[in-house]
Amino acid sequence: MYTQLFHIFRNTPLGRETFLQSLYFCKQMGATPVVYIPQHIKFLMYFDNDVVQIDLDDSYLTDPATAEAHAREMLDHHELQHKFFAPKNFTASTLPDIPTNFDFMCCPRSVSDLSSKIGLGYIGPRVRRIVTSARFPVLVTSPVFKPWTRLAVFFGGSANALNALKLGLRIARETGTPLDIFTQAEKRSRKDYEAIIRDHHLAEEVKQLDARWVFFEKGSFETNLYEVPHDALVILGAFGHGLIRNLVFGSKMEKIQSTVSNNLLIVGPHYTAGL
Repeated sequence: MYTQLFHIFRNTPLGRETFLQSLYFCKQMGATPVVYIPQHIKFLMYFDNDVVQIDLDDSYLTDPATAEAHAREMLDHHELQHKFFAPKNFTASTLPDIPTNFDFMCCPRSVSDLSSKIGLGYIGPRVRRIVTSARFPVLVTSPVFKPWTRLAVFFGGSANALNALKLGLRIARETGTPLDIFTQAEKRSRKDYEAIIRDHHLAEEVKQLDARWVFFEKGSFETNLYEVPHDALVILGAFGHGLIRNLVFGSKMEKIQSTVSNNLLIVGPHYTAGL
């Protein structure tokens, strides 16, 4: 299967860290990076149910004369087949249209705010809009390049959690990476969660992949997050709440993204690809 990851290249040291994370992901997944070197500070993404205008911060236009050479140097080092994306359609002369038919997209925690203002616990509103609108998962990177050697799926029994589990199983199957499943007990028993997985015909694959299921019956969710391996790619489902769905991911999602420093692969409510 031909898999593509879309990456907006930022020609700065922090941008290099994010790009390295994209390249590592592509190397693990056998995916093709599609690299966009922006010439304008804004662009539009037309999703099925939303049009998202992305307002990049000025750092994305740093030293355009060296941007492509720097990107190619890292692509060549990783020996990845790749594409450079050039917009063909423009809503306005300085407002290019970006397609949304990718399999994955990589974002830092924010694309719209100065990097110096961004820290753990903050995911910018534009990245949130992409997550809640896109059919593809969004790879939200840690500030510094961090290879992952395990997968950690958070499973709470919801439809989005099932999609996250399906994606985690797919990545484990395609890459041979060990898979952990984390569940915080709430009002249901472990048997209830097992029944959900069984009813959706995932139990056999969980068993075949020898996935480790970590079930928290005691302790606060925030405290239990210490058990997530530091070198895991965390996969989880996000969802919104009514009229503020673009600002709030859900309590568990917010707690995870504000507590762990891992790379996150976030499945939004419109995710359908690869299921």
